[in-house]
This record gives sequence, structure tokens and C-alpha cells, in this order.
Amino acid sequence: MNKIKKAIILTVGLTLGLYVQAQDKILNPDISYAGTPRTCTIGGINISGVEGYEDYMLTGISGLQVGQEIEIPGSEITNAVKRYWRHGLFSDVQISADSIVGRKIYLHIALKTRPRVSAINYEGLKKSEREDMEQKLGLLKGSQITPNMIDRAKILAKKYFDDKGFKNAEIVINQHDDVANKNEVILDVIVDKKQKMKVRTITIDGNKELADSKIKGGLFKKGAFAKTHEAGKLSSFLKAKKYTPERWETDKKKLIEKYNELGYRDATILKDSVWNNDPKHVNIYLKLDEGQKYYLRNITWVGNTVYTTDYLNNIFGMKKGDVYNQKLLHKRLNEDDDAAANLYYNNGYVFSSITPTEVNIVGDSIDLELRVIEGPQAYLSHVRINGNDRLYENVVRRELRTKPGDLFSKEALMRSVRELASMGHFDPEKINPDVKPSPEDGTVDVNYNLEQKSNDQVEFSLGWGQTGVIGRIGLKLNNFSMANLFNKNKEHRGIMPIGDGEVLSLGAQTNGTYYQSYNASYSTNWLGGKRPNQFSVSAYFSKQTDVSSTYYNSSYMNNYYSSMYGYGNYNYNNYENYYDPDKYVKLYGISLGWGKRLRWPDDYFSLSAQLSYQRYDLKNWSYFLMTNGSANNLNINLTLSRTSTDNQLYPRKGSEFSASVTLTPPWSAWDHKDYKNLANDPYSATYSAEQQEKYRWVEYHKWKFKAKTYTALSGGQKCFVLMTRVEMGLLGSYNKYKKSPFETYYVGGDGMSGYSTGYAEETIGLRGYENGSLAYNGYAYDRFSLELRYPFMLGNTTIYGLGFVEAGNAWSDTKYFNPFDMKRSAGLGVRIYLPMVGLMGIDWAYGFDKDNVNGTKGGSQFHFILGQEF
Repeated sequence: MNKIKKAIILTVGLTLGLYVQAQDKILNPDISYAGTPRTCTIGGINISGVEGYEDYMLTGISGLQVGQEIEIPGSEITNAVKRYWRHGLFSDVQISADSIVGRKIYLHIALKTRPRVSAINYEGLKKSEREDMEQKLGLLKGSQITPNMIDRAKILAKKYFDDKGFKNAEIVINQHDDVANKNEVILDVIVDKKQKMKVRTITIDGNKELADSKIKGGLFKKGAFAKTHEAGKLSSFLKAKKYTPERWETDKKKLIEKYNELGYRDATILKDSVWNNDPKHVNIYLKLDEGQKYYLRNITWVGNTVYTTDYLNNIFGMKKGDVYNQKLLHKRLNEDDDAAANLYYNNGYVFSSITPTEVNIVGDSIDLELRVIEGPQAYLSHVRINGNDRLYENVVRRELRTKPGDLFSKEALMRSVRELASMGHFDPEKINPDVKPSPEDGTVDVNYNLEQKSNDQVEFSLGWGQTGVIGRIGLKLNNFSMANLFNKNKEHRGIMPIGDGEVLSLGAQTNGTYYQSYNASYSTNWLGGKRPNQFSVSAYFSKQTDVSSTYYNSSYMNNYYSSMYGYGNYNYNNYENYYDPDKYVKLYGISLGWGKRLRWPDDYFSLSAQLSYQRYDLKNWSYFLMTNGSANNLNINLTLSRTSTDNQLYPRKGSEFSASVTLTPPWSAWDHKDYKNLANDPYSATYSAEQQEKYRWVEYHKWKFKAKTYTALSGGQKCFVLMTRVEMGLLGSYNKYKKSPFETYYVGGDGMSGYSTGYAEETIGLRGYENGSLAYNGYAYDRFSLELRYPFMLGNTTIYGLGFVEAGNAWSDTKYFNPFDMKRSAGLGVRIYLPMVGLMGIDWAYGFDKDNVNGTKGGSQFHFILGQEF
């Protein structure tokens, strides 16, 4: 009975409660902003209109949450709507009340997302410009379109074309619905670049001490402005005339720097303006206040204890009475290799600083105080090598001049970078030492961040000559390990014998019948692995066969001469039908080399020696002084060299120099033979036997000098570089009646050794002339070059262009040597370095003089370079 009563009471209570709720619930209430706000608690939030997003994420953007008390109407709802608009993803936002039940309000947030980009079309642009725009504008397929995104893209596009000199460029971005995809649009980026803007006139006021010509520059004169010049004037020929705001801002700073360099420390630009002169040109107006010229009066050093004031003054180089040149001041304190700050950095004072302070100005004189903070000497704590997994760690570390426990030295750091670049295993443009000083413990960590490059070379080439197809195969391993070949290296970590940075080269060349050549060599710069001692060994064999005598009476030769003199029909034929196995030259050779780095005069020097033996077997060979028999050549070569270039592939600074002498024993001084009357008549019956006796052991002394310098004409990685070259060689004899028939100079052309002479002659190039046209068997030569280079690409693949002027000559006897008697040429070229192929190039050159062999003008010549730098 009690349970029934309780159930009746509960049922009545629930019914009354539902009745009361039904009475308080207001569906879709009309909220008037003119009425009195009422406080409600959010009972629920419903989201609609958006797919692909979780409700809790969309609700979170509003800042509203269930249980929160808000005023209706009130700022909470208004702020929620603003948050959705600021988010940028929605094109429509509505917040309404579904119902109000008592003091609880149930909200409905209706959203509409902005459309996404389905495609982007660019009009009025080149391919390269379109690719740049795609990267810079930030418009991506699949992204949602917002007004800010479109406005930002227009601003970036306008800036991009301003920087390119198209100051009047117009950019329009249209969008239209993609009928194939719901809620997606297609963007059309339409660009009208107009005309590229150039500078018509530059008007300068207020410049009394620095004339217009010194600011603007002349035809052969550099001015303060580097990138801003007037179009249509001879003084601006070959100079940049494009106008961009960035260029103009840069050149204004350069102008003030120029005044500061001349002592005008107060020089300022009072006013400048730029306006359109016509659709293609702008005018520039500039008003200056030069101020007065200042000079140094007193120079004092404060805080220096390690180095005396006199010593620092000597390093500084500026003295009382000098013009107050602020550019030179900073160079002598910080920038130059021998600057005062580097004096400290090279001796461990990595925490040191030198601050120039103007302490007194009287009239046109300045008292300068150089405040030195020396700090403690810092030692290297950790030296880490990152990015290397081809060479063994010790192979890289032995090239470094920075080792844990050493005093920090900026000079040693830069030298280490140079040595790493010279190894050839890492991209020299990306060797980036990260120096991390630690003031807490007074130490420095150095991290060498390296990027490996492949420098092994595989060659397989085919060519065509008069003797048929010529094939060559070659393999050059620049990271070979002899120890790993015999499994003696405990660190051996692979199948291939690599890791020690040694060089193994194998090559073969043949055309089957007329010529074949084989060579092999091995070298290491660290014999034993602990000292920089060089060791090399090489061997080669070659055989070349000539054509028979009937060739010169053949119809081919008759047609050839007929064509030369203007009659008959010239039909090309090759040598294949005139092979004569009884005319040949065989060459055998082996050499052993040793070298050592020197410490004096400095450690860029090295001394090397090479002991070589060559044997020449000739039969009816008419291209040397000796035609039949065998000759032997035992010689030793001594070379003193110095190399300080900063980069193997594209040097910007430094030099290469070598002086060498090759000596054979003076056999004629010991055998007491009358060489004057020996083998002089080629038609005598005893000529071949006497010739064999004369050249059984070849004797000579051969002298050679080479020098190259590299000078960067501007800063940065991509810069013009001037290369200068001086080269000369002499082949002398101990006995004037026993001149060597071998090791002569083959001069002219591309400088690449042809198989016609092989190892019996040294090939010397001189562009603008045919191969061998200056000397076929020369005993002296010289060559002088000026070459201006500019890189188009640097890194694993390196490409640079060059222009050159060149001169040189060759002589049949050393007594005729005359360095002022030169054959001149000039031309253009390009070089390409590919990791697996090596260096390749092509030159066009024009020879201005007649050659020595044919007596014809060099004229226009193309030269191909493969596997070597010309």
C-alpha cells in the first residue's frame, strides 16, 4: 500500500514538473536588443553547416562553453561572432537561440566555410616567373580562400615585380566557382608587368666635395652608386640602369659610406624623391648635407695588456693627421686578415673585442680611443665532424689545424676549412664551421658541418678519327684504401676498399688496329697514415702503328691535294686500308714518387721527387729524331711547389706555383763517344746502328716553371675572379750533339694529349691555334694568360664562364728562346664539373698571328677540354 502511494506521488510530481517546464520553454525566441538583458546559462551548443571538422573544435573557436553564464543580448555572443570572423575560415557566421528553458539557453551556431582553391592559373608570366610566384605568394591548391590571403598575395606580387624593375606592374586576382567541385574556386592571377623601369636622370644638390661624376661614376670609373645609373648616357654603358626601391635604398647607404670613407662623418641625405618621368623611366632627386671633413688627432689604446700600444699602432696602420676614414678604421680593426682583432683571435682571445670611441672632437680633429677587452684565452674543448660517412674519421681529422686542447685560432680555423675543401670529398661551398664559445668555462667548441660529394670518376667514351673508332674506358677512385684491399684496416666497414682517401686510377684507350694504351697509378698523401708524406707509383704501356708508304700515293691523297688546289673531287677516306705493322712506336714506363710538406718558408710548400724509367721501341717511325731501335730514359724529377688556393673547383683567392727540374745522368760525359760525327747522315748504311748507339740512353735536363694567381674582384661566393698565369719550359742537353729526341714540347691547341705522341712528348696548349701548330718537337716554350671567370652554379656541379687573352710561343732550340716573341689570342669559354665525369669545357678562341708549323694565321678555333683544367 505504501509503495503504491509513493508511486502515485512520484508520478504526480513528474507530471507537474513537466508542466512547469513546458510553460517556461520558449522555442526560437525573438531576442530584442532594445529590451533589458537577461542572464542565462548556456545549456547546450549545436553546430551546423560545416563538414570534416569535430564539433568541439568549432565550438572552441567561439570561446563559449556549456554552463557559462551570459547576458542575452550581450557582448559574449558578439565577441564569439568576431572570433569566427578573425579565424578567417568562414564566409558566414550566425548565432541564434534554439530555445530558452527557464534560465537555460540553447544556442545554434550556423557556419559556412570559405571555398577552397581547386586550381591556380597564371597569365602574363614566363615559366621562371611563374615558379617564383608560386613559391612567394602562398597560394596553394586545397587551401581556403580568405580576403587577407588575396590581399597579401597582391602585395607580395607587387613587391616581387618592383624588385625586378617593373614598378608599374598591375596584378589582378580573380576567383570564380569551380562548377565541377562544390565549394571550390579557381583563381586567375593576371599580371600586366608594363615596362621595366629605368632611371632617366639623377639630380644631386648640395654636393661640393664629391662631384657628380664621383657619385654616379663614369664609363671606366666606379662611382658611389653601384646599381643606380642613368639610361641613355655613355657614362652608364654596361652598367645597371634598372630602378628598384631596394637598389635605391642600398645605393643611398653606399653614398653615405663613401662620404664617411673620405672623412665626412656628418654627411646626411636631407631629402630624396623618385617620380615617373614616363612609362619606362623614373627621375631621382637627391639633396645632401656633406658636413665638414675630419682628421685623426690623437689615437690611444685602453685596456691592452697582451700587446703593447706601439705594436697595436703598427698593426692598426692609421696615424695622427690621417683622414678619418671609417671604412678603413673597421677594416683595420676587424675585417682584414691581419686586423688587430684577428691578432687576438689567433692567439686564443676569442672573447676579446676592440671598440673605437670618439672621445673628443675639436674643429675638424677627432681624438679616437680604442677600448680593448681582452678576456681570458680560450682553448678548444670539442671538435666535431658532421656529415661524413665515406671517409674514416682519422682521415678527416688529420687535415684539421684545430684540435681539442689547442688555443683557439681564427687563422687555424680558416686553414682547416681550406684543407677540407682541398680534399675534394666535400662540397667546398658548404663547409660551415660552427664556432660556439662558452664564457662559463672559457672554452670553444667547433662543429664542422660538411656535405659530402661524389668525386669518383668513371669514363666510357667513343670517338671517331681517321683511323676509325677510338674508345676509352677509365676508372678513378679518389677514396681508395689499400689497407682495406688486403683487409688490414680494423675499421673496414664495407665490401669496397674505400675510406682512406687514396687515389687509384685505371685506364685503357684503343682503336683496335692503330693504337692502344694502358695505364695504372696509385697515390696517397699520407704514407703510413700519420705524416703528410706523399707516395705514388704508376705504370703505362702504349703502342702506335703508322700507315704504309702507299697511302701518300693513294687516290685519297691525290683527291685531297686536288681539293686543296681547287680541282678534282675530294672524297673522304680513312687510314684503315693502309695499315703497316712494320711502322710503330712502343712506349713502356714506370715511376715512383715521394713528397713531403715543408714548414719553411711556410707550410703551404711541398717538395717532391720522382724516379722514372721509360723505354722507347721504334721501327721505321719518322716522327722523332730517332726512327729505329730502342732508347732508354732514366730520370729523376725534383719539384718545389706552393699551393694556397681556397677551392679546387673555383678558386677565388690564393696562388699555385711550382718549379721543377728533370735530370738524366750525363751519359755522354762517361762513354767518351764522338757524337759530333755519329749518325748525321740518314742515308748512310750505318745510320740505324749509329742512331741506336747514340740514343741507347737518352740524356737531357728539363726545367719548368708554372705560376697562377687568383683574385676575387668582389665579395660573396658568386663573384668575378681574375686568374693570371705564367708558364715556361726549357729542354736542355749536356752535349749539343746528343739532343734528346723525346720529352720535347708539343705546343698549340687545346692542351690535351693526343695519342699521336703519347708519353714521348709533353703537350702544352695555346688557344687560338691548332694542336701542335706552334711546335711539334719544341725545346722551349712560354705561355702567359689573363682569364676573367664568373660562376653560374657552385656546388657538386660547378659551372663557370670565362673570357681570356693569351700569348705564348715555342722554339726548336733553347738558344732562340725569346719571351717577347709571342703568338696572341683571345676568346670565351665555359667549364662544367660533373662529379662522376670530372671537368669538361669548350673554348672559342681567335689566334691573331701565324703559327710556326704551317705558316697560317690561327684564326677562329674551337677547343674541347676533358678531364683537366686548361
